[in-house]
Formats: sequence, structure tokens, C-alpha cells
Amino acid sequence: MINMEESYQKMREFSRVDAVIPLQVRLICPEERQKIKARIFGEVSFFSAPVDEPADKALAQWIKLINSKLDYLISLWSLRQEGFCELPLTEVNISGGGMSFISHVCYSKGDILELKMVLESPQSIAMFVYGEVVKCERINNSYKIAVKFINIDEDIRDYIVRFVFHRQRQLIRQKREI
Repeated sequence: MINMEESYQKMREFSRVDAVIPLQVRLICPEERQKIKARIFGEVSFFSAPVDEPADKALAQWIKLINSKLDYLISLWSLRQEGFCELPLTEVNISGGGMSFISHVCYSKGDILELKMVLESPQSIAMFVYGEVVKCERINNSYKIAVKFINIDEDIRDYIVRFVFHRQRQLIRQKREI
């Protein structure tokens, strides 16, 4: 069994960064806990029969361009339908192992939270991740909540790590410009 010190060290294996991201937090009720799994929103692959390349190369390029624009519009519509476009901006400290943020709600240690968020690295990726509350600390009229990610695939963790590195590079560039 992993003790708290080992767990803390494991969480610190990942680089961390402060960022402002679209984020919504929801407490998961005990009945839902068995069904939770982190996921990228909008990962849908449509079945399409293979199509022969048109003889006209210019026409083929136009069709591919129209197809990519349609994919973008469908993706944007899906994000709006799911509420990702209205998420409040929240200051977070995030890593591949977990994140912390300020909340007006106090959560108990061990609570499971659904974290609906959008990360940009450099393209925007909407996702649902889940975290177990490891700390809730009162700060004035709010609470600093720290969660460790649970039920997360390595592919999704990689997206988060790429976001962290992308944000760190942005911060380094900003410091150089000053």
C-alpha cells in the first residue's frame, strides 16, 4: 500500500504550471463512481467507405478543404451543445498527476470531482477528467482544492502534460520579452 509521502512524491513526478483555463467542477455522487472514466470530448470517428481519389487534383483539394471545414463546424457545434463554450475561466495549478484551484465550495477529502475543462496546446482540447480531493484548505471566503487525477488513460494524461509544457514555453517567452 502506498503511504501519503509516496503518493505525494508520485504526484510531483510531473511538471506543474499555473494557468487560467475554462473549468467547471461537479461533485460525483457515490452511485456514479463506478462509471467514471476520463475522456476527450468529441472524439468521434465516422464510418466512411473508401473513396477513389478524383482525377481532378484541384477538385480533390477543394473537397478536402470543405470536409475539414465541416469537421470544424461539427466540432464547434458539439462543444456548444455540451456547454464547453460557456465554462468560467479559472486559475489553476495543473500537472499530469492532478491540479489545484480555488472554489467557493468546500469538498471533503476523498470526494470525487468531475473536471470539465478545455486545454490549449496549441489546439483546444475539451475533456472530462476526474479527480479525488486530497486537500481542501480554507483561504478567506474560499477554498483551495487539490485533486489527484483518477481513472485517466495515458493518452489523456499526455494531452495534459503537453499543455503544461506548452504553457511553460509561453511563460518563458513572456519573461524574455520583458
